[in-house]
Amino acid sequence: MIRYGQADEADDVLEFWKLAGEGTDRHDSSQGYLALIERDPHSLLVAEADGRMVGTLIAGWDGWRAHLYRLAVHPAYRRQGIARRLIERAELRFRDFGAFRADAMVLDANELAHHAWSTAGYHRQPQWGRWVKPLDAPRPDEQDQR
Repeated sequence: MIRYGQADEADDVLEFWKLAGEGTDRHDSSQGYLALIERDPHSLLVAEADGRMVGTLIAGWDGWRAHLYRLAVHPAYRRQGIARRLIERAELRFRDFGAFRADAMVLDANELAHHAWSTAGYHRQPQWGRWVKPLDAPRPDEQDQR
């Protein structure tokens, strides 16, 4: 069964990501989780089996692009099609919005994830890279004033 994440399970989801997610961000917080659910209550897809959380996928739609994050499957439930079903559900969501393409954030070293994403028809886009900046870093113009 796939359902949407709920506001009252922030701690459970964060613990699940520590168990099942590769490279979980140390900046994850209950507040961040709640902001996600408040902004888009259907963005977090949760797979359940045997009455427990066994998979997650964030299917974020910003009105322009379709982004996939936090594909995580419990180690005891891997290789049972859970990731595939989560991805398919996310793609249906995006098609309903009129999206023409989805992109997935995947760690280079996460070989298990590479298999799941390539099996679902995704491929690495070598001509693009991800550029990041911590928002608590000073802006370049602020550095000159110090």
